[in-house]
Order: sequence, then structure tokens, then C-alpha cells
Amino acid sequence: MNKGGAGLGGGAGGPTAAAAAAAAQKQKTLLQRLDTDVGSLVDNFGFLVNVARVNDPPVRNSQESFMMEMRAARMVQAADSLLKLVSELKQTAVFSGFASLNDHVDQRTEEFNKLTEDTNSMLARIGEETSASLKELEHHYYCSTVRTSIPPEP
Repeated sequence: MNKGGAGLGGGAGGPTAAAAAAAAQKQKTLLQRLDTDVGSLVDNFGFLVNVARVNDPPVRNSQESFMMEMRAARMVQAADSLLKLVSELKQTAVFSGFASLNDHVDQRTEEFNKLTEDTNSMLARIGEETSASLKELEHHYYCSTVRTSIPPEP
């Protein structure tokens, strides 16, 4: 079992410090639950194997029978806890995937909004320059001798 921090990172920008701390704490809690449940399964199974020896007399007293049932119930509880842990991990993977996808979409939206603003300001500047150039060209045209020397058309 890999107990490292692989797979907890965020997108390109990385998670915030609080999100990283929360993810590390959640990973630590999940690993502790995993270790506890697996240890419980192994211990209880070992006890059941020891109690169920073939060379014991065929008649068991009620205390041994009760202990076997109790250990079997604990194994079922540990297995159920492991199933819940797997389900929680799946949900975390799905929802964190959506969260990172939403973060990426928000980031791209901000980038596109900035590009839109830059493009609009560039177009406004180009429009102003074009307008100024057109006025200058009109002034030169109306003041030029070429305009006055062209005979009007009938």
C-alpha cells in the first residue's frame, strides 16, 4: 500500500495551503481507518482459526461458541467499514474531480475575460488611430491642389 502523498495534488496552479492541509489530514484519517479495519480482520480471523481446531473435542461449550460468533461479527463490521471506506474514496475522487474541473473552467473563464478586455482596448485604440489618420488624410485632401485642379464631373 502506498502511503505517500501521490495523487493529492491539484491542477496547474496547485491547491491552496488550507486545501493541501485538509487533504493531507483526510489522507491520514483514511489510512488510519484502513489500518484499523484490516488489522481487525486479520486478528479476528486468526482467532477464529485458532478456536476452530480439528483436534478439539466435538463438543464446544457455549463460551467458545459465543466468542466465535463475536469474532465473526467483528470481522463483518470491519469488512463493512472497509466497504464504506472504498465508497467514500470513490465519492471523494468523483467530487474532487468535479471541483478541479470547475476550478479549471473558472480559471479559463478569467483568462478569456482578460483577453476580451485586452482585445476591446486594442480595438478601441486602433479605432481612435484610424479616426485620427482619416481626419488627417481628409485635411490633406481638402487642402491639396490636386482636389482643386480636378474638373467637376457633369
